[in-house]
Order: sequence, then C-alpha cells, then structure tokens
Amino acid sequence: MAADRFNINRSWEHLQNKYVGTGHPDLTKHEWLTNQHRDTYATHLGHHDQLAYIAVAQNDAVGRVRYQLLEKMLQPCGPPPAAKDDEDD
Repeated sequence: MAADRFNINRSWEHLQNKYVGTGHPDLTKHEWLTNQHRDTYATHLGHHDQLAYIAVAQNDAVGRVRYQLLEKMLQPCGPPPAAKDDEDD
C-alpha cells in the first residue's frame, strides 16, 4: 500500500514536469489561466471544423480568425500582475 502511494506521487511529479499545463504548487492564478486560455486557443487552431465554425459565427475569413487566435496566444490574459515583495518594511 505505501509503495503504491509513493509510485503515484512519483508519476504525478513526472507528469507535472513533462506537461506545462498540469501545474505545480507554486503556480500563480495568472499563470494557470494563461495555460488554460492557450490550450483552448491551440485546440481551436488544431481542429479545422471549430475554426471554420468560429469564422462563420464572426463573419470573418478562416485565415483572419486563425491569425487573431495566434495573436491572442501571446498574452491571453493580459500582462502578468506586478510581483509583490514579501519583505516587511
């Protein structure tokens, strides 16, 4: 039983290191949301049917929608928030 629990923890750590979107304890809310948005945009770009559906809904060309989604992937949630200093003044 204890060995199984150790193996599960090792596999979870391996998955967290291998895939960016799985997160880790030090991940901020902004980083997590950015990963989620980028994954969503990548899915839309990877599936031509979804891309065509979005293009029809927006009354735009497929190429234009693809370009807009690629631009959104740069900073999908805007610039990161300013880092807070943990020092007590």
